[in-house]
Amino acid sequence: MKLLRKLYDWVLSWAESPYGALALFLLAFAESSFFPIPPDVLLIALCIGNRLKSFWFATLCAIGSVVGGSFGYLIGYSVWMIVQDFFFKFVPGFTPEAFEHVKNLYETYNFWIVFIAAFTPIPYKVITIAAGVCTINFPMFLIASTVGRSARFFLVSTLIFIFGEKIRNFIDRWFDWCVVAFTVLLIGGFIVIKWWAS
Repeated sequence: MKLLRKLYDWVLSWAESPYGALALFLLAFAESSFFPIPPDVLLIALCIGNRLKSFWFATLCAIGSVVGGSFGYLIGYSVWMIVQDFFFKFVPGFTPEAFEHVKNLYETYNFWIVFIAAFTPIPYKVITIAAGVCTINFPMFLIASTVGRSARFFLVSTLIFIFGEKIRNFIDRWFDWCVVAFTVLLIGGFIVIKWWAS
């Protein structure tokens, strides 16, 4: 936990740097395949520091994350058998049980698995690598990642743009739960529509 806290503080320190935007892109890239701290932390700090650039920061974050997710896919597709022990041992939340569970889910819900992980607090890195291991359709993976990641980061940026510093504590405390609730409602809506149509 101390190491994670130091990483968290280090990530936040980039908000005061002239290289904050570049750091955001690189953080979003890394978090999609191996880094434990989500880019939302730096995104929020940068948006509060310059609200007029909120949507530019969200765009950078989304692009970096989707490119990083594609790298995660490549890891799973090409070198997973070589690097799996590293991920299971050193990447928080990346357990053999979680990975096997994701692989099983992919057989039925591939698009929704990627979208939900991209949008919610579920570790996106587990999903991107598992997608490569399972060799799911790559264009579909890109579409689901782009929609999910963009929706998440633009939601954060929009809240900061509208409410500024006042919303920061709310996002820190409740954002993930709100995203989970929204996702449940979204999927529930699709299920109801499908049931109604049948």
